[in-house]
Amino acid sequence: MVASMKVLHIVKTAVGANWAYEQVRVLCSLGIEVVVALPSDTEGLAPKYREAGAAVVRANLDLPAREPWRIPATLRACRQLVADVRPDLIHTHHVGTTFIARLALGKNSPIPRIFQVPGPLHLEHSFFAWLDISLAGPRDSWIAVCESIQEKYRLHGVAPHRVFLSRAGMRAIQVRTRKNDKLRRELGIPLDAPVIGMVAHIYAPKFFLGQTRGVKGHEDFIAALALIKKMRPDVRGLIVGGSWQKSGVWYEKRLHSLGERICGSGVIFLGNRTDLDDVSGIFDLSVQPSHSEAVAWSVAELLQRNIPIVATSVGGLPEIIREGETGWLVPPRNPPAIARAVLEALANPKEARRRATQGRELARHLLDVEKTGREVAAIYEEILVPSPDSRVVSTGEQRDCTDSKPAQHSKIAAGATGQW
Repeated sequence: MVASMKVLHIVKTAVGANWAYEQVRVLCSLGIEVVVALPSDTEGLAPKYREAGAAVVRANLDLPAREPWRIPATLRACRQLVADVRPDLIHTHHVGTTFIARLALGKNSPIPRIFQVPGPLHLEHSFFAWLDISLAGPRDSWIAVCESIQEKYRLHGVAPHRVFLSRAGMRAIQVRTRKNDKLRRELGIPLDAPVIGMVAHIYAPKFFLGQTRGVKGHEDFIAALALIKKMRPDVRGLIVGGSWQKSGVWYEKRLHSLGERICGSGVIFLGNRTDLDDVSGIFDLSVQPSHSEAVAWSVAELLQRNIPIVATSVGGLPEIIREGETGWLVPPRNPPAIARAVLEALANPKEARRRATQGRELARHLLDVEKTGREVAAIYEEILVPSPDSRVVSTGEQRDCTDSKPAQHSKIAAGATGQW
């Protein structure tokens, strides 16, 4: 380990991005000096960052895309923060904070920067993928949180030695007895009615990306539930999660109206909850109908609770939900396929439990935060003190710091130079 390593983490939110907190906690335990920049130094996870051993500074460094007149002040704040902290390395966790750090410090900044890419959405749109790569300088690198993201950078021409792989880790969840009859009674759900859950924040469509529906696929879940109820009228749908931002309240209301119109009382919206362990206790099955995704934390949490999963085959989801092994995979934007998979799982509870058990073991292995935290520490060391054979420009090994399987090799030419 590099002696006296100081790393500046820039996170766009203090009330979310738990993966960043879990990672910082492990890095601090390894003796790395971590400074975390958050929009608030008192709210949300800020106290937990301090308890983990990190220094917390207040700095809102997300790209103010809706208020572009604030960009110059945000760039100045970023430059001042870096001058005050004097880090050996800068680690960003979102697209907006990454763009600000690169614009503020320039392509030729002497401080290495690493962008841990939380999701593939911006890479699925050519302009924002181009912006990500074109703003990067020679000392910029990326950490992909799933193989799908790693592959997208390869296809965009980024030299493989600059893209590492380390998943967003989480702590193991102790499985408790899942039965929760009390909540069923509170919600008016019969004790013998199958409950299909969906756990996801409600993100309004990003019209600048050409979206007309939310990225998490709530409309698909509701449409699939309507089809399921034609075959199984006793089934209930439970949506856990509310609007991520106030600007998305209109979209949440639209989803409520859609649910009431085509599912009636068969779908219940619970809003944002902090008691997922209790709520998931009434799930017989959960659906993740995302249009774009890395490896959703909610999927991993539910798998660890032995809940069978139906998920769309997008992004990193197939790395943890493997058809016939750990769950059911269906095409995105396809409510009939979701309905068929759910009905199959409900008709075969023994098989559903077997797949869920396999999924729990896979999730615990791939997403063990102690392991992924050590991977990130090793990435820091390689960036700061690269080995003689690790910087091959023309061809080389895709940088895989996980131990899930041997590193893949790709003979590709060096190219030109998350979620949001």
